[in-house]
Amino acid sequence: MRTSLLLLIASTAYIAVAVPLDDIGVEKAYPRYIDFPDGEGKLHTVDLEAEPDWELLSDVQRNPANNQYLLFTRRNNNRAQTLTMNNANSIRNSNYNANLPTVVIAHGWLGSQNTDINPTIRNAYLTRSDVNVIVLDWRRLALSDYATAARGVPAVGRGLGQFINFLINTAGGNLNNFHLVGFSLGAHLVGNAGRELGGRVARITGLDPAGPLWNTNSNRLNRNNAVYVEAIHTDGGTTGLGIGSAVANADFFPNGGTSQPGCLTSVCNHDRAWELFASTVTRNHLVARQCNSMLQVSRDNCSGARLNMGNDDLRKTGNGLFRVNTGRRYPF
Repeated sequence: MRTSLLLLIASTAYIAVAVPLDDIGVEKAYPRYIDFPDGEGKLHTVDLEAEPDWELLSDVQRNPANNQYLLFTRRNNNRAQTLTMNNANSIRNSNYNANLPTVVIAHGWLGSQNTDINPTIRNAYLTRSDVNVIVLDWRRLALSDYATAARGVPAVGRGLGQFINFLINTAGGNLNNFHLVGFSLGAHLVGNAGRELGGRVARITGLDPAGPLWNTNSNRLNRNNAVYVEAIHTDGGTTGLGIGSAVANADFFPNGGTSQPGCLTSVCNHDRAWELFASTVTRNHLVARQCNSMLQVSRDNCSGARLNMGNDDLRKTGNGLFRVNTGRRYPF
């Protein structure tokens, strides 16, 4: 049985395998056409074999400063200040405080600065503590077709890394105080930003990292992208939108990582990752147990060490697979 499953995975057939073979689960294969949600949860049919917009990709790679960096602090918690790459005055004249922790939030496909993830996580942080929150708006690429957006993610991530270097060189700060948070495609984006910064960022949190076109992609989020990398998997089933397999130092699988209480759709499962994270920033209340295998994750019989999922701890450490069970509604 094991041999036949391994041969199946190695083939190019578009068949999803649900049985976990090892401690990091099975890499999924997707059909050519899938339904993938935008930043507001509306489904769009995606052709994973579509010809990318090479002209747009070339421009994105040439111009990493095309994206918007919007700063929020307790002095301007609802009104953004725009920080501009290679414009030192935009940094010096802002409320950016180099002595405070800095959180960067990256939305997913078809998202923008107005997507729900941004104000939700921003408000959770600013209510809890005095921090710099930078919302990355990469809509110029994110609003393109999925195949183009996915291929351009590494370049946008590198641009974010270059921006963070510019920010620190201009106004001070330390990578030990940076936390990069990304949802879906944004999770792989912040992973590439961490790679650009030599893996020296204190923490990266990937919220249900996107699965389509990323299962075997060398540019996907991985444990070397920061000092500590965490992933929260909420829609990793055979037809799920998330990658579903372990990619980080600590990989959390709430409620088994495939179907979330109170959710009837894959979109709801997928979005639950950032909803759970925002709640943990405020409350730090979801305590997971370490698991020895994905089989333990799926059977809910993990009994290892305890580790809180999510939260805002910049000095957090942990390794392995973890399961936590949550409620159906906020605060879960």
